[in-house]
Amino acid sequence: MFSLASMSRIRILGSLLLSALLLVLGSGAVSADEPAPPVKVLVTYHSLSGNTERMAEAVADGVKSVPGAEVLLKRVGKVTADDLFSADAVVVGSPVYWSNMSGEVKIFFDNWQFKFGVFPDFKMKDKIGAAFATGGQVSSGKEVTLLTILAAMLGNQMIVVSGGGAFGASATTEGDSPGIDDRELADAKSLGKRVAEVAVRFKAGSAK
Repeated sequence: MFSLASMSRIRILGSLLLSALLLVLGSGAVSADEPAPPVKVLVTYHSLSGNTERMAEAVADGVKSVPGAEVLLKRVGKVTADDLFSADAVVVGSPVYWSNMSGEVKIFFDNWQFKFGVFPDFKMKDKIGAAFATGGQVSSGKEVTLLTILAAMLGNQMIVVSGGGAFGASATTEGDSPGIDDRELADAKSLGKRVAEVAVRFKAGSAK
């Protein structure tokens, strides 16, 4: 038979084991209930007149409307390597310069390699990408500009999505009603919302 001292030690040991088990189970329960980290969407652009900036702000508003997503809004010249690589999605906007992206936006993409070193590791691989553009006339080259932005993203093995239009959101800034109208801003917001939604779903699927 066990002595009183032995039984006391057994009870103490049992209590310690039970406490340790509850601590382990409790830790697992807490971690399971922890919210997933937010999806980060970088919205970056070049703008001289302010038109592309207005579209960028509308895109950012669309991102903010999606639960689980947060947005970083920056001009292309201010984007850092950490901004780029920590983003789950990147949306790039440009005014139309001679039926193409502006020189500042082209430099931004060139910097992906020359300044940030994305290759040969394809550090932007599987991130979500999208584009928006503004141009003075209806046929000013907005679709070409959108496609050149998306081509740069495809070359980096990103997953591109559209929204607000076939290739992305766009706005005509001259004509009978100069500036950007409410429909075009709504298209930009729709683009931001779709990018965020796709990024959230993609990240959730990758975590399984």
